[in-house]
Amino acid sequence: MDRKLTCYIIDDEYLAQEILEEYIAKVPFLELKGTYLSALEAVGPMEQDKPDLLFLDINMPDLDGLSFIPMLRPRPMIILTTAYDQHALRAFELEVRDYLVKPIPFDRFYRSVLRLYQEHRDKNQPDKQPVAESPKQEHDHIFLKVGHRIQKIATSDILFVEGTRDYLQIHTSREKIMTLLSFAKLEELLPGQGFARVHRSYLVAIKKIDHIEKNRIKIGEHTIPISETYANDFYTNLKGL
Repeated sequence: MDRKLTCYIIDDEYLAQEILEEYIAKVPFLELKGTYLSALEAVGPMEQDKPDLLFLDINMPDLDGLSFIPMLRPRPMIILTTAYDQHALRAFELEVRDYLVKPIPFDRFYRSVLRLYQEHRDKNQPDKQPVAESPKQEHDHIFLKVGHRIQKIATSDILFVEGTRDYLQIHTSREKIMTLLSFAKLEELLPGQGFARVHRSYLVAIKKIDHIEKNRIKIGEHTIPISETYANDFYTNLKGL
């Protein structure tokens, strides 16, 4: 196995510490190097150990997690572990790698650390000749089967797409269009950089976003939730634009 990711936990709740310690012990590619009740306690040991990954709480006495992050030099990969979801936008502005809301299910924890482990391993592999990818064909319109007709839809008119059990509802600047197409098929048709999945039931046109607040997107009069599953990729996508 490749080198393990060394980890620190900083959380002022003993129960939260115990749960994270138990989770880390189950994962063969993680190695816990230290557990601390406050950021101030961890500063010295972190400078010496330089862990790869930090599990960091937000609301803590003396120095909260969001204030602590900019002080870290070098900065490890950071997964925030918190009971509050309202700090997600600020967290991703600070380039945290994930945002886990307590109580944290083990499967959600494992998906997060596995992704970081794979990224870290691939980054440290010997350089390989990159394989050129074929550029995705971008179109200013798509054709969809709507009832008994094939309808042309300008991609610039799409505000967002809402999914239900049986169909997709495409909200445009002028109308709502229902189609039996799946999200997966629709995403293949749409321009890759112009649209983002933010929830299992929603896909949004990034240029149509008016603002984002507390993991809620506002497009005109519509409010669209950002789910924990899609938040990391969505905010990363925003930073790349």
